[in-house]
Amino acid sequence: METKERKPAIQVKNLKKVYKLYNKPSDRFKEAFGLAKGKFKEHYALNGINLEIFQGETVGIIGTNGSGKSTILKIITGVLNPTEGEVEVSGRISALLELGAGFNMEYNGIENVYLNGTMMGFSEKEIEKKLPDILQFADIGDYVYQPVKTYSSGMFVRLAFAVAINIEPEILIVDEALSVGDVFFQAKCYRKFEEFKKLGKTIVFVSHDLSSISKYCDRVYLLNQGNLLGEGSAKEMIDAYKQVLVGQYEVPEGEETVHVPQAALNPELLEYGDKQAEIEEFYITDEKGIKTTAVIKGTMFNIHVKVRFNNRIVAPIFAFSIKNIRGTEITGTNTMVEKAFLEPVEKDSVKEVTFTQKMSLQGGEYLLSLGVTGYAGEEFQVYHRLYDVVNITVVSDKDTVGYYDMDSTIEIKDVKAQNGRVIPYRQEA
Repeated sequence: METKERKPAIQVKNLKKVYKLYNKPSDRFKEAFGLAKGKFKEHYALNGINLEIFQGETVGIIGTNGSGKSTILKIITGVLNPTEGEVEVSGRISALLELGAGFNMEYNGIENVYLNGTMMGFSEKEIEKKLPDILQFADIGDYVYQPVKTYSSGMFVRLAFAVAINIEPEILIVDEALSVGDVFFQAKCYRKFEEFKKLGKTIVFVSHDLSSISKYCDRVYLLNQGNLLGEGSAKEMIDAYKQVLVGQYEVPEGEETVHVPQAALNPELLEYGDKQAEIEEFYITDEKGIKTTAVIKGTMFNIHVKVRFNNRIVAPIFAFSIKNIRGTEITGTNTMVEKAFLEPVEKDSVKEVTFTQKMSLQGGEYLLSLGVTGYAGEEFQVYHRLYDVVNITVVSDKDTVGYYDMDSTIEIKDVKAQNGRVIPYRQEA
C-alpha cells in the first residue's frame, strides 16, 4: 500500500532576526546618519531557526518569554521581515496575532470585516456572503456597528477570530490571543480547531496553556532565547519545557547553554512612597530555589523582597499582589493579614521577607506588585510601592474555569432507584 506523501505548508530555513540595542537614542540617530558606528549590541530574537510544518498538521510552538515565538509567527505571516533566511508558505494564511493587528481602531466592526477580507484578496460580494457566518460566530450584537476602539478585549478577540476562521484559510495561525476571550468562547474556538483538523487544514499556534498544546498538537517546537531546542511530540516537548523552566534542560553537545530568565524590571512600573523604608531587591524562586519568572502551576514558589529602613518604623507591613494583564487584581496578601510580623524596626536595619505559597493561578501572564506600608498613629502611610514591577508566567497543563484552580478531588459512585428512593448501588460479582 502506498503512503500518501506529505506536502509542506510552511518551510522556515535558517531564519534569523537581529535587533540593534542602543545605549541611548542619540546613538541610534548617529548610526542612521553615519556619524558613529558600533555603539549598539546585537540581540538575536531568532538565531538560525529551521521548521517544517506539513499540510493538515496542528503544530504548537512553546517557550519562555523572549524565546522568539511571536517573532517567528510575525515573519511567517509577513508582518516582520527576517534579517536572514527564507520562509516558504503554500496556502492561504489567516492569522490572529496580538490584539489590534489588521484592524483600524476608528472603523466599526462591519467596516473592519470588509477591510480584512479585502486585504486577504476577497471581493466585496464574497465578503458579503461570509458576513452572516462571521457575525454569528462573533456574537457581539449591536456592538458590531460601534468603532472597535470602544470594544473590550474579549469583544475584540471574538470579532478577530470570527473573521480569521471564516475567510476559508488553508493555514490558521493563532498567537495567544484566545486567552483573552471568556471560557465559553474559548471552547467554541477549540471546537473550530477540531473541525479544521478534520477538514485537513493546517494550524500553528502559540500558547502557555499546555493542556491545549497537549490535546490538539500533532507536533511541538520548543524555543528558548531565539534558539530551537527541540521538536517532537507534545509530551516530549512539554517535559523538556518544564526542564528549561527549572534550569535542568540538558543541552546537546555543540549547542549554547540555556539561560533561565531572571526577574527583569518593568520600565513602565509605577513607583511611589516617602522612602522611609525602601525595597532594594526582589526576585522569584521556584520550589527548588532557582531564580525564575516562570512558575509551573501546582508547585510551590517564593517571592523574595529585601527592604532597607531609613527611619525607625513602629510596625511595617510587607505586601504583594498579583494582577492579570487586564489589570484585574487576582490575589495578594501582607504580613499584617497573615499576622506574621508586628514588630518595630530600627533605622538602618535591613529585612529580607519571603512569601511562600502554592501556584494555583491558571496558565498565562501576570504582573507582580510589591509594597512596604504602615501606620503613624491612625494615619496610613506608604513607604515604598512598586506596581507591576515584574511579569510572572504561569505554565499549566490543566486549566479549569476562572482565575484560579480549586484543586478539587472527584469521587463518582453508581446509584440506583428503589421504591422512589436513590440508594447506593453495588455491582455484584
